[in-house]
Amino acid sequence: MPGLQKAESPAVPQKAASANQGWWPFGGGQKVKAPTVAKVDTKATQAWLDQYEPRLREAVKGSKLDVERRENVLVVIMPVDPSFNPDRPSMLLPITLGPITRVAKLVEGDAKTAVLVLGHADGSGKDDANRKLSQERAGAVAAIFRLSGLQRDRLYLKGLGSDMPRAANDSQQGRALNRRVEMILTPQSTLVALIAQYSKPAKGEAVVATDQAK
Repeated sequence: MPGLQKAESPAVPQKAASANQGWWPFGGGQKVKAPTVAKVDTKATQAWLDQYEPRLREAVKGSKLDVERRENVLVVIMPVDPSFNPDRPSMLLPITLGPITRVAKLVEGDAKTAVLVLGHADGSGKDDANRKLSQERAGAVAAIFRLSGLQRDRLYLKGLGSDMPRAANDSQQGRALNRRVEMILTPQSTLVALIAQYSKPAKGEAVVATDQAK
């Protein structure tokens, strides 16, 4: 079994932060390209969603994390501001470890489920710095899944910088919504299609950019 990684130092080379086309399996040493998309069994996926959603909501109950159901995936959204240390922007605060660990344990016990961890930044600052910081934050969250026993072939991460905002970046509230980490849970059978989807550059989005808390 591969050695476990610490959350503060995910094994992702720094230059990956600016490599928009590559995916990094957590703890792996080499970048991989998104494979060919496979056909998704919609009926089986919907059954998986119905089974997993209430368990996932229970796992994050009482925390700052939220759960969304999006087509064929379940997404756990973690806002950056109450979750990461403002003095060390890529370090998780202790209060967030419990709910992330509960989600990780839920997934780890089911070999049919995989996780993509996506880091997102707001649109302030420089693009390279944004992408690097979002990658580091995704790595910190992925480390909890890895420490909980999730194998590398079921855990991928990527820093998307400010490419996929949830709100306009022209207000403090909007920027706060954009600073987030998303844990996307998907059936193992749909992992290939999901990786391919997030490997495509965001349409109509200007790559602006370091993520600033204020």
